[in-house]
Amino acid sequence: MGKHALPTGGPRERALLVGVELRGTDSILSLDSSLKELALLADSAGLSVVGESRQRLQKPDPKTYVGSGKVKEIRALAEETLADVVLFDEELSPRHQRELEKEFDEEVRVLDRTALILDVFAQHARTREGALQVELAQYEYRLPRLTRAWTHLARQAGGGAGRTGAAGGVGLRGPGETQLEVDKREISRRIHHLKGEIEKLRAHRGRYRSRRRHSQIPIVALVGYTNAGKSTLLNQLTDGGVFVANQLFATLDPTTRRAELPGGKAILVTDTVGFIQKLPTTLVAAFQATLEEISEADLLLHVIDISHADAAAQARSVIETLRDIGADTLPLLTAANKIDVLPNGKPAFPEAVPISALTGEGMPELLAAIENELYIVMVPVRVQLPYEQGRLISMFHEHGLVELEQHVDGVVKMEGRLPRRLAWAFKPYREDLEESALG
Repeated sequence: MGKHALPTGGPRERALLVGVELRGTDSILSLDSSLKELALLADSAGLSVVGESRQRLQKPDPKTYVGSGKVKEIRALAEETLADVVLFDEELSPRHQRELEKEFDEEVRVLDRTALILDVFAQHARTREGALQVELAQYEYRLPRLTRAWTHLARQAGGGAGRTGAAGGVGLRGPGETQLEVDKREISRRIHHLKGEIEKLRAHRGRYRSRRRHSQIPIVALVGYTNAGKSTLLNQLTDGGVFVANQLFATLDPTTRRAELPGGKAILVTDTVGFIQKLPTTLVAAFQATLEEISEADLLLHVIDISHADAAAQARSVIETLRDIGADTLPLLTAANKIDVLPNGKPAFPEAVPISALTGEGMPELLAAIENELYIVMVPVRVQLPYEQGRLISMFHEHGLVELEQHVDGVVKMEGRLPRRLAWAFKPYREDLEESALG
């Protein structure tokens, strides 16, 4: 195993957590809550937490992130607890990573939150697409951090490359090349290959989504903080048989199942990857194909674990991530999950539909709310449709309320109201986009 790889089996390695609170920054979670979340991530990755160290700083130290005195304190604590890994609750810059590694014995590895999340994702990717996306994110994260300590590319993938054959032999070196230069070139080549493979899968998924759209069955995407209960809710709504576990990122790859609304109409429900604070930018970029499942949905169902002490902060983190991926303009319905474990049974989100995905409580009300959003709530639309778009003209008449229709210069001008889920289809021909909240 390479120096920076995390364990994926066998005895648990011992991890020492390091949390830093920067004054003046607006963190979603408190330092205490963030370290608790880091401990859960470490557990999901197969690490055993043996201690923690905290520091409040005005700004990160340019060399070692924490001050030199704190580094000595952490090193002593690592020796005392026999820690194998020192785990920082931030994404360390390549320089911070290199300088910190010099401060510890070779047996003690320095990892950051991003490397940990990438490893958890690598362990939980079940499909080829998921594995490729994780591997791409891992390599893009590692490339600027390569040092001689990484020794050889074949030992670097913490799950992704091992499964997909990323790191066979690296071939012959050119004149005067170091192993580090060979590894960097090989990783760059592998990144290029992975992007090509993911793009092929992305195109295939796009064609599949297009077929789903033509079926006019609306798509509801479950979004929420990791471990909020999305997979349990998918099973409750659809009898989907999706794997459920009480740990972070238990499911990674999107799963779609069919469900029926009270009025007899069908919907497709998609369970997507859980969000988390400080989600690595490399991961968001690599998982673009999967995240498109969210941006292409007719309705987002935001599942909140209201039994969690940081429910409000977690909900804000989800909304911010939706904004980052351009999905914040989609219709959003909120479900306040886990009311079965609330002392008074009353959630702190008055606009949300209170449910228990585990017991089924609130399911009729939730399905009625979904039906209302998809079929009853209509939005004003003004379009100019070419005659060859007969399908859209028919759709407007069949599913909407036509208030004005004019045939002028080879186009059909139509004004009226459409179910919010169908407005997407008219986007190229709409004149009212600047006035529409749908975008």
